[in-house]
Amino acid sequence: MPFWREAKGGLLVSLRVTPNAGTDAIEGGESRDDGTQVLRVRVKAVPDKGKANAAVIALLARALGLSRSSVTLESGETARLKTVLVKGEATALTARLEALAHR
Repeated sequence: MPFWREAKGGLLVSLRVTPNAGTDAIEGGESRDDGTQVLRVRVKAVPDKGKANAAVIALLARALGLSRSSVTLESGETARLKTVLVKGEATALTARLEALAHR
């Protein structure tokens, strides 16, 4: 089961975010102990006043070749586990996410 699912207008993507990391990076897909799949993301930004969330959105948008406005936080504002909505055509986005999963 992938870390994304179709939603109206795009894909919902499950993330595990590590803020205050040494570098901004997408580390690939990960299977969690409960069987769920997530995309591991590290950002240098601190988890203060939405800075880490903004960095995650910018990093993911850049990696997918989209504008930042195409990626919105749906849930997990203050948690490490987050869900973002990536707006766009599902088939094209799926191919890009599959490439990120194998980093």
